[in-house]
Amino acid sequence: MKHKLLIILVLLGMFIATQFIGLYVVKHYSQNALPYGMEPPEEINPTNAFPSIIIAFIIAIALFFLLTKFKVEFILKLWFFAVVSLAIGLAFYALLTNNLSSEKLIFGNIPLIATLIAIPLAFIKIYKRNLIVHNATELLIYPGIAAVFVPLLNIWTMIILLILISVYDMWAVWHSGIMQKMAKYQINTLKIFSGFFIPYLSKKDRNKIRMLKQKYKKSELKKKKIKINIAILGGGDVVFPIISAGVMLKTLGIWPAIFVILGAVLGLSYLLFFSEKKKFYPAMPFITAGIFLGMLISAILF
Repeated sequence: MKHKLLIILVLLGMFIATQFIGLYVVKHYSQNALPYGMEPPEEINPTNAFPSIIIAFIIAIALFFLLTKFKVEFILKLWFFAVVSLAIGLAFYALLTNNLSSEKLIFGNIPLIATLIAIPLAFIKIYKRNLIVHNATELLIYPGIAAVFVPLLNIWTMIILLILISVYDMWAVWHSGIMQKMAKYQINTLKIFSGFFIPYLSKKDRNKIRMLKQKYKKSELKKKKIKINIAILGGGDVVFPIISAGVMLKTLGIWPAIFVILGAVLGLSYLLFFSEKKKFYPAMPFITAGIFLGMLISAILF
């Protein structure tokens, strides 16, 4: 295993929680319009929207690399802040609408309440680097993003998208190393990361810290370098299974969607349990294989 068992279970737990939150949010927006003017025009359908989605992904990746090349960290952080605020707002809007009537809210304006919750959380996440807030908001960001894309896809365009993303992921990790560079840039330079982020110490390093505490004063201890292990799971690895489950939900119903989630969990679990230390792996091919397995089982059973 690349990480200790407890860390793997925490990653899987957060992944599973996000998938089912995503299913809840997507289900809400399948019956209600998206707020903040995010509802797609009526003439947009899954067939003509797909090329635009691919182009949008290419532009976003190219723009990210352009901004990193010129080291425009301020704009990149502002970009992250805007996307995170909007995504959290969309998730909270669904949660508040389903669980609170406007009469129970102080302001009586659910989009406003969702925004007032989302912006401070996004600010802390992007500019204050709080580990708990970072991972807690990740549970809501990807359901919000998925809610925007699910109406623009059908099963066939979703399958093509998963294949393209998986191929890109393999190329970016195993061939070009772009994914590793992007992750390091986000963590070391921007001080943020789009995905789950769990730093932890090995047993050997924890014992080393205990010995150093006995030997040095607190001010001297801060100067010592201790290696910290990091378990990460990229945002794309989390959001695409939610989008896939959402498309299955709107097309075939709840159980096929759940089988897709279970398949994604199976694929990710295989990767986490059988990956080797000090090696980088693209997660999407494993997750996509699990999603396709879930779709196949759904086709047989339903």
